[in-house]
Amino acid sequence: MAFEYPDNLQYTDTHEYLKIDGDIVTIGITEFAIDQLGDVVFLELPELGDNVETGEKFGTIESVKAVEDLKSPVDGEVLERNDQLLDAPEQIADDPYGDGWLIRVKADDLDSIDDDTMTAEEYSEQVEGL
Repeated sequence: MAFEYPDNLQYTDTHEYLKIDGDIVTIGITEFAIDQLGDVVFLELPELGDNVETGEKFGTIESVKAVEDLKSPVDGEVLERNDQLLDAPEQIADDPYGDGWLIRVKADDLDSIDDDTMTAEEYSEQVEGL
């Protein structure tokens, strides 16, 4: 199955993606991650105003196959969370790069992001080997 990885996003080795708009970072999970998980049945996300730290857990995603930690690719404060997905977590698979976003964070430091992320091409090459 061919997965889509939009070029305007950055990707982590834990299968989160980032969309950077000024100092606001939208975080979600990739099509590859959703495919590996299977049917998503539960989602836990942080509260508004919570702080997230790079590499640290900010929530969990549960499927019929597994429970996985969601890892933050950035330090910052949670400005928004996608409450629609809390009520209907299976919808994350419908549009992971659009309506399936998880949280929006006001980033403390954007400079550190590039060091830890991959381009769409780099991410695609990494997951093809899995």
